[in-house]
Amino acid sequence: MPGPSPILVINSGSSTLKLSILDPEKETTLASGFAERLFTDGATLKLVDWDGQKHEQAIRGADHRDALFGALNILGKGETAQIKAIGHRIVHGGEDFHQPALITESVLRRIEELSELAPLHNPAAAQGIRVAMELFPDKPQVAVFDTAFHQTLPEYAFHYAIPFEYYEKYKVRRYGFHGTSHHYVSLQAAKRIGKPIEETQFLSAHLGNGCSAAAIRGGKSLDTTMGLTPLEGLVMGTRSGDIDPSFHLFVQEKEGHSLDEITQILICKSGLLGVSGVSQDMRSVASAASEGNKRARLAVDVFCYRLARSLLGLAAALSSIDAIIFTGGIGENSAAVRAQVFSHLSILHAEIDKGLNETHGKSAGGRITGTSGVCALVIPTNEELMIALETIRLTA
Repeated sequence: MPGPSPILVINSGSSTLKLSILDPEKETTLASGFAERLFTDGATLKLVDWDGQKHEQAIRGADHRDALFGALNILGKGETAQIKAIGHRIVHGGEDFHQPALITESVLRRIEELSELAPLHNPAAAQGIRVAMELFPDKPQVAVFDTAFHQTLPEYAFHYAIPFEYYEKYKVRRYGFHGTSHHYVSLQAAKRIGKPIEETQFLSAHLGNGCSAAAIRGGKSLDTTMGLTPLEGLVMGTRSGDIDPSFHLFVQEKEGHSLDEITQILICKSGLLGVSGVSQDMRSVASAASEGNKRARLAVDVFCYRLARSLLGLAAALSSIDAIIFTGGIGENSAAVRAQVFSHLSILHAEIDKGLNETHGKSAGGRITGTSGVCALVIPTNEELMIALETIRLTA
């Protein structure tokens, strides 16, 4: 059953809705749900209720409102009435939002206006907010932006070397993403090494289907790999990461694809999937590589080398390194990827402890390295909890 001040966290995608109800004081999840394939006949809702019981039902043709209403109906109106506030994950806050924000009509309109920077994410998030405002008209709502944590990047780190008018007219610059995750794991890492967050310096690698790394000093982001959009930076599941901008013109001349078609190739058909031809999932690609698939082996090699190169580049923003943090599905679970990344980081004199790495550091507070050289930590991310903590902070 709900605690004294449960927080509902909503993450609205274009065809999905993820919800979690958390007790931020105890840092526990009280209930959770996930709706997918919305707006289709195959829409489904999966839910874990207050008692840990699992529910699954078809919600044919459902939209975000139907999905949220259905979840709350299963959880019970009396219990959900105890929800104190609602926190929303918003992908893009542009230059407008440096911190989480209490949602007003003007804040919501600005989120919708920023959809040109995140056309797949911000419109869905705005819709989720409007649904939550309808169902919880008397509850405060908070927007937590993926980009906000990176608004501390210095100008020389976020500007592109392009005609300045594009920044002045359209705010073309590097924004960075996964900020909520990088923020959370940096706070956790500070606790684990026993230093005040203000005195720490970390390199953080969030590795999942989407991947990014960040340089964090004193709890503030000073550089990161993603840019104007989440396409820039590291190799990802289906995204290419960094590539020569002339690729578009080259492929257009060779194959006659439109600009939009080529962009979609870089977003949806590249990365691990594009190189391996096997899958966008690192587990499947690594398995194929171990069985002798040369393209799968190449995909893993490219992924690990590009990450190591980026981590060393990000180190330029720091004066020392307290720890390298691995998080996200790959970062938390792939000992082989972590070990291969460190094979390219010998300049840091880091020593992976094979035993600790194989168990993801669970017996050593997340540490997977020996006592000499730079420290590496595996820290499970919890973006929902971070959103809940920010929500309770703004609404307390």
